[in-house]
Amino acid sequence: MAGEKGKSSCCRVVSYNIHQGVGLDGQLDVERIARVINGLGADIVGLQEVSAPFGEDREIMQLDFLSEATGLRAIGGPTIERHDGYYGNALLTRCRILEVRRFDLSYRRRESRGVLDVELESGAGPLRVIVTHLGLLPAERRFQVRRLLRIIEQSPIQPVVVVGDLNEWFLLGRPARWLHRHFGRVPAPRTFPAFFPLFSLDRILVQPKEALMEVSTINNPLTRVASDHLPLQARINMSATEWGEAG
Repeated sequence: MAGEKGKSSCCRVVSYNIHQGVGLDGQLDVERIARVINGLGADIVGLQEVSAPFGEDREIMQLDFLSEATGLRAIGGPTIERHDGYYGNALLTRCRILEVRRFDLSYRRRESRGVLDVELESGAGPLRVIVTHLGLLPAERRFQVRRLLRIIEQSPIQPVVVVGDLNEWFLLGRPARWLHRHFGRVPAPRTFPAFFPLFSLDRILVQPKEALMEVSTINNPLTRVASDHLPLQARINMSATEWGEAG
């Protein structure tokens, strides 16, 4: 984050489904994911589909590997505990971590889903970042978006940034409309599949909405093969004056 005397004026936030480090060439290459993240220069990176198998292979202990390779602080948000390890969401950040909360979004017998809810010190005051990955079925997403909005409303901390793979194929579906009502309508660039993006599955939502300056994908030869999703990035106005006006 840039600014005079440590005061940040712009925060770069990324949402990235890393597909457990397996690229479209079928190769497990977490170092390649780290190169993507390092090339983004982001202050905050919300990750989905992070795998952390048990064992001592540093390549597959993905969150620890990515934290060391990028120099960013790491927070895990596992949603599934399997016989061979953990799987779920994560956050990488340059910011100081103030508080971490985890919530369950699981729906019936569908794959377990969750929310990683983190309070950060942004340099311009507290910043709340929520990382999530919603389900594949419309009924599942309706349940999860309602639950997500209740979680957001439980805390008065502002601003709030939600990053995630929302799996919302229908831009006019009820989950999308509910999110638009809360956060305002925001750009939704296509992120999936990475080699020829057709669907806007990944989103970055900001409250207050006036702080969202720009949203775009990172589409280059490396990102088109490193995962099945392109990374989505946003620039957010973090100046204290702007937050006061926006709030």
